[in-house]
Amino acid sequence: MQKRTLGTSSLTISEIGLGCMSLPNDYTAAKPIVFEALSQGITYFDTADLYDFGANEEIVGKLVKGERHNLTIATKVGNRFTKGEDGWHWDASPAYIEQAVQDSLRRLGTDYIDLYQLHGGTIDDDFEAIIEVFERLKKAGTIRAYGISSIRPNVIERFLPSATAASIMMQYSLLDRQPEEFFDFIEAQGTSVVTRGTLAKGLLTNEWQQRAQAYGSYTEEEIQLTLQQLKEIYGDIHALALAFNLQHSAIASTVIGASKKAQITETIQAYERAQHITDLTQANALTQLQRYSAHR
Repeated sequence: MQKRTLGTSSLTISEIGLGCMSLPNDYTAAKPIVFEALSQGITYFDTADLYDFGANEEIVGKLVKGERHNLTIATKVGNRFTKGEDGWHWDASPAYIEQAVQDSLRRLGTDYIDLYQLHGGTIDDDFEAIIEVFERLKKAGTIRAYGISSIRPNVIERFLPSATAASIMMQYSLLDRQPEEFFDFIEAQGTSVVTRGTLAKGLLTNEWQQRAQAYGSYTEEEIQLTLQQLKEIYGDIHALALAFNLQHSAIASTVIGASKKAQITETIQAYERAQHITDLTQANALTQLQRYSAHR
């Protein structure tokens, strides 16, 4: 498993990360998935305080406790909830962030968080105050770096230039290439992209024929045509999806969710095959054409 540096921070993370949102809400059921990820060299674990209303952080913290010093743990803040009550609301106030980070530390069973991310954001947020509290937490050693999880251009453009953010998490894949237009801007800020949605809800795996459906701006027919052409050229859709994302210098890691141990194993095998995909010219041209065709 190769590693990349996250922005201009001191963090190096595995090219494949484990997205913990899909983990079963049960320690025993989640254990084989997390242990398989660890055994395969995955060192980047992405969770959030909102997932299962904090239970996800607790499970992850317990399962990685013995390897904590070797790992980069990322979590998120901003969606405020009260355990035992339905729903949540957006709260990115400094006071709440100060409270929430302590709650996440307790649930994760750690005395520091490697990467603390704003879990969204709106144009009305006080980014100056948010960045100030992140910087204060970083200086205190409570967090090692911070970032934002967002796909909103107006939020990204306001947040990044004023921050020393290590990362921005955003949806990006062969079938969703619109974020590419921001990559140069993000890199210029000394920030890395961490991708989610890389497998496009399972469409970009070798089981795509059983899952073919409309996706984003693409009709089901366009999905089937595109993936059939990619299969004929590359033979391995899963490996191609990983190779395509990781070709970009802006991207530090692609986060893959898993609800079963076998899914981790399959992703790692695809990652190993992806090392042999060196010419992505046809994939680039084909999905660009399809993307523009879908928007006509």
